[in-house]
Amino acid sequence: MKRMLEPELMEEEEQGLVYAQADFSGPNTLFLDLFAENFPHFSGKGTVLDLGCGPADILIRFARKYPGCTCVGIDGAEAMLAPGHLAVEQEQLGHRITLHCQCLPCAALSSVQKNQENQKAGQEGFQVILSNSLLHHLHTPAILWQTIQENIAPEGLILVMDLFRPTSPEEARHIVKTYAADEPAILQKDFYNSLLAAFDLDEVRTQLTQAGLALHCEKVSDRHFAVWGGNQCLTIY
Repeated sequence: MKRMLEPELMEEEEQGLVYAQADFSGPNTLFLDLFAENFPHFSGKGTVLDLGCGPADILIRFARKYPGCTCVGIDGAEAMLAPGHLAVEQEQLGHRITLHCQCLPCAALSSVQKNQENQKAGQEGFQVILSNSLLHHLHTPAILWQTIQENIAPEGLILVMDLFRPTSPEEARHIVKTYAADEPAILQKDFYNSLLAAFDLDEVRTQLTQAGLALHCEKVSDRHFAVWGGNQCLTIY
C-alpha cells in the first residue's frame, strides 16, 4: 500500500481537546519504558526537547520521572498546545516545562535551549531529544532527522517512536477498531489517516541512512516502531 499524505498540522480546536482527553496511556507508557530500557544510565539531568509534543503528556510524564531535567516542547499547532499549557500549569511544572508553537525546520531551537535554567555555560544542544507520532505527519521526513542532528548535544540521547504503515486499508481499519473503537469519530478518522500516512520500516531505515544516522530501528508493537541511539551514532557526511 502506498503512503497517503495527511495534513502536517492539527489546527482545529476540537482536535486539540479530543487528543488531550483521549487515552494514550498505553503508547505513552511504552515510549517512556523504551527510553528507560535503552538508556538505563541516563543521569536524569539536562535539557530535553520533545518534537511534536502535542498536549505534552509524554513531556509531563518524563519530567515527573526525571526531576532533574528541564524540558522544551514544540508543536506547529496552537490547538494541540493549548491543552498542554493547561496540563503543565495544573501539574505545577511551569518552572521546568516550556511549550512553543513552532514548525520544523526551526532555527530558533538553539536560542530556546540556551535560555533553559539548568543549561551549562558554553554547552550547546539538548541532552535528550524525543519525538512521538510526528514523523508520519511530515511531508518531507528528512526535516525531522536534520533537526535532531542540528540540536543534539555531544553524548545526547535520541528516541523517536511512530506508527508504521499497515499493508492495506482493511488492516488499518482493523487497527482503528481494535484500539480506538470507543474514541470520538474525529480521533478514529485521524488515526486511520495517520496509519495510511505512516512509513514502513524499510522507508525509515532508508531515511536514516540518507541522513547519516546509525540509529537502531525496530518494531516495538503491532503498530509502532522506534528509533533510538546516542549522539555517537551520528555520522555527518
